[in-house]
Formats: sequence, C-alpha cells, structure tokens
Amino acid sequence: MAPPVIIGTRGSKLALWQAEWVRRALRERFDDTDVELLVIRTQGDKILDVPLAQVGGKGLFVKEIEEALQAGRVDLAVHSMKDMPVEIPAGLAVGAVPEREMPTDVFISRDGRGLRETPSGGAVGTSSLRRAAQLRHLRPDLKIVPLRGNLDTRLRKLDTENLAAVVLAAAGVKRLGLAHRITEHLPPDLMLPAVGQGALCIEIREHDPRIRSLVAVLDHPATRAAVGGERAFLRRLEGGCQVPVAGYGCVAQGQFTLTGLVADLDGGTVIKHHLSGAVEDAERIGRELAEILLTRGADEILEKLTRTAP
Repeated sequence: MAPPVIIGTRGSKLALWQAEWVRRALRERFDDTDVELLVIRTQGDKILDVPLAQVGGKGLFVKEIEEALQAGRVDLAVHSMKDMPVEIPAGLAVGAVPEREMPTDVFISRDGRGLRETPSGGAVGTSSLRRAAQLRHLRPDLKIVPLRGNLDTRLRKLDTENLAAVVLAAAGVKRLGLAHRITEHLPPDLMLPAVGQGALCIEIREHDPRIRSLVAVLDHPATRAAVGGERAFLRRLEGGCQVPVAGYGCVAQGQFTLTGLVADLDGGTVIKHHLSGAVEDAERIGRELAEILLTRGADEILEKLTRTAP
C-alpha cells in the first residue's frame, strides 16, 4: 500500500471546502489512494483585528502551510490563488490550477438594494483595498469600512455592525452554498477582480513525481494560462495587498485578454487598460500590460503607496 496523500489546508469553512473538493477529486480518479487533510493555522488566521494591508498582506495565509510542505509533513497544499505571493519558495511549484469558479465580486446588502441604489452615507464593508478603491470611485458618497474575518463572519457582521452591505468574492459565496444571499453580481467592467480570484492553487514539492502525476489530472490549461498572465502582471507591478491592483484575464477562441487596474486609495485616480494576444503569450501580455499602466501614471501611485505603507 502506498502511503496516504496528506493535503495541507487552513481551517476556515471555505478552505476546508476547497481542500475537500481536491481530496474528493483525487479519490474519484485514484480510488486506491488514501487522501487525508491536515489543518494548519496560518498567521492570517491568528490576526483578525488588523487590516491585511497593515500586517503584510499576501503570504499571511500560505507561509505556514508551505513550511509544512517543504518539511514533508504534507504532500500538497490547497490555497486560494489570490492569496499566493507571486514568488513561489525554492523547492516548491504550482502542481495544478483547476478550472476557475466565477471570478467576480458580489454585493450583499441587508435591504436587497444594489450598489447604485444604496443610500448615500451607507456603510459598506470590505477587507480589500482593491474593492475599497473601486467602490470609492463608483460611489464616493458611501462609507467604506474595513471588514476582517472569514466569509461567514463577514456575513454575520453585515447584520450585527449596522452595515448597509458587504462586498465578497462570488466564488467563496457559491462554494459555501450561500448564493441565495447575493443581491447583485458586480461585473468586471464595474469591479475588476483580484489577480487569481476564483481559482485554486495546488502547490507541491518541485521534485515529487508521485504527487505531480496525481494532481496533474486536475489542471485546467485555460485557467492556468489566464492566472499566469494575471500573476505576471502583478509581479511586474510588485503589487500586493498594500496596493489597489486588479487584474482579470480570460481565454476565448485561442485568444487571451487581460484587463488590469491600478488605483489610489481614495479611488480618485483609476488607471485601467486591456491587452489581447495568443494564449501562449499570456505571461508576456501580463508584463506588457503592466508596463503600459506604469507609463500612464501607475508608477507614481505605486511609489506613493509604497512610501507611505506601514
């Protein structure tokens, strides 16, 4: 008997759903393989009362799991792709990127009114500088308030903290069976998603042929290409949770189209552009799009935000 495959995961409901989805998918394809979950608490799970931008942002939800992977305590890790830093630690690799769930954001209100109908002065909760900047650009009359915690905690705060609405990722809401709570889907032309949003990352040790061959069956080439282009865009901008950066790529009929955005914190300046090309050139397109935004003023925004970051 081969040893069981151990999946490292965070312990939130959404993280466990994602890890269980991978476990079940592997068991369906390899019924003679035992697959188990190991819950690992990350720094991001411990710090719940401080905005992500003030405590390091990307990496907060993956570092301890990656350390367990490097040490051999787990055989693979399941992350939300949008939590992944653009640089993968030495010795680790992205083994598979499954087909993406809906990548957009959703608006969930207490009274059933959408973003445009929410009364002036209403408090909208979000954990993301990206969402906050775009909300301020669209509705400068709303009050944007920081909102930490896992998905069900944030939905509970909608009712307990006198919020008019919250903005969340559609993928998490759908995966947890809460789609009935959605008031309005925010399309990318209204609210551009985070890089990697809606996609999973199955991380493995770089030189582990057994695990690499197992997870390869879960890879979705179009999603991997789109996410690769988005992450190349983010890498060139050197962006993270401390900067309002958005990027969304899609593949259709052999073409890859990437839309990118950089905004200042108050939403007063939003620099946005899109670029298209062959799918195999997705990462190059990501870098080129970043260069275009930099020449149009994103460099000044990034320099300012980096200089004033905590």
